[in-house]
Amino acid sequence: MPEEPSENISGGPGGGGRDALFDPEDENGATRAAVVVDRLGEMYWRKAYGGQGGFECLVRTILSQNTSDKASQPAHDELMAQYDGGDLAESLAAADRAELIDAIRSAGLYNQKSKLIIGVAEDVLADFGSEVDFDAYVREEDPAIVRDRLLEMKGVGPKTADCVLLFAGGREGVFPVDTHVHRISRRIGLAPPDADHEEVREYLERDVPAEKCGFGHTAMIQFGREFCMARKPACLDGEEECPMADICERIGVDIDAGTVVDPAEAN
Repeated sequence: MPEEPSENISGGPGGGGRDALFDPEDENGATRAAVVVDRLGEMYWRKAYGGQGGFECLVRTILSQNTSDKASQPAHDELMAQYDGGDLAESLAAADRAELIDAIRSAGLYNQKSKLIIGVAEDVLADFGSEVDFDAYVREEDPAIVRDRLLEMKGVGPKTADCVLLFAGGREGVFPVDTHVHRISRRIGLAPPDADHEEVREYLERDVPAEKCGFGHTAMIQFGREFCMARKPACLDGEEECPMADICERIGVDIDAGTVVDPAEAN
């Protein structure tokens, strides 16, 4: 079985989680989304998620916005080295912004991200008192309430909120949607071609067994990197190159012409 992708910082080494057996279902009668996730399980399954600190996960996900994990990982490591000497939220709320910018520069958009990180640190301290209390809130409060509260924070969108619920809270039934998940779900036909990120999330959380949603998120990201790329999906080299070929509608992909468009633009 392949090693879990180290470049996926959310689920990679040090990303928390616990050992769990992968239990594929009979494809007969399963939803297409469930079949896709089970096939991804045969390729990538390593563990169930949860166990990260809630506030650290929030900061880590902000750093990963609009950049690659390869770029954001060093920024996260440097930030933790400089500021994780006690209560991380306290340290970041009091951080000198210029010094924080230097620490996270590799993640890109460092001016914007430094403001957001200091802002969420101040927000967490004002509402919860400490990093420890915020982490407990993420783990123990009703997930719908936690999601709504996270979305009130400046710079926290649906994907960031869902990643915190998944990787820190270990909540089942949460399927964060990034650009890979959005593209693949519409291309395969798991959601309508014109569905936005939130609509894709609703379809996936409806059709994928709750205990496999978190794994489905990380595995679909890796599938997007290795097979279902934005501009040159593997099926352009022949249907036999893709493990999903028999259940994929290939919305926006014309194998004969060798062209690819966004599913929303496909006729």
